[in-house]
Amino acid sequence: MKATVKWTDGAMFVGESGSGHTVVMDGPEDLGGRNLGARPMEMLLMGVGGCSSYDVMSMLKKSRQKVVDCRVELEAERADAIPAVFTRIHMHFVVSGVKLKETQVKRAVELSAEKYCSASIMLGAGGVAISHSYEVLEFEPS
Repeated sequence: MKATVKWTDGAMFVGESGSGHTVVMDGPEDLGGRNLGARPMEMLLMGVGGCSSYDVMSMLKKSRQKVVDCRVELEAERADAIPAVFTRIHMHFVVSGVKLKETQVKRAVELSAEKYCSASIMLGAGGVAISHSYEVLEFEPS
């Protein structure tokens, strides 16, 4: 896996993945940025959420669950000292669908946390306390 990150100006950088996708990262105005993109640590947090969500959805699809929506709400705490590393991350999955089996959602979240999500497992091995929760909602068409 490869990527490049190129400085543009101020506190703005453009990252390009090995697959050719780009993302803008920027800092707040008081630190020389223009607030035109996510902060690098926000990108890391969203990456963890994306990695785990991918796992959860993959497992739910394989178990033939009729998922209509899935989101993960992430909340993180960082150390007060520099480096301001993550010390805690909580991931709350909200999965809605038609007659979803709660046991399947629970299992998917647990397997992602314990076995499949490379990003969260890597951060957890580095000392970040990572916790998970979930809720299952019945889809009601409008």
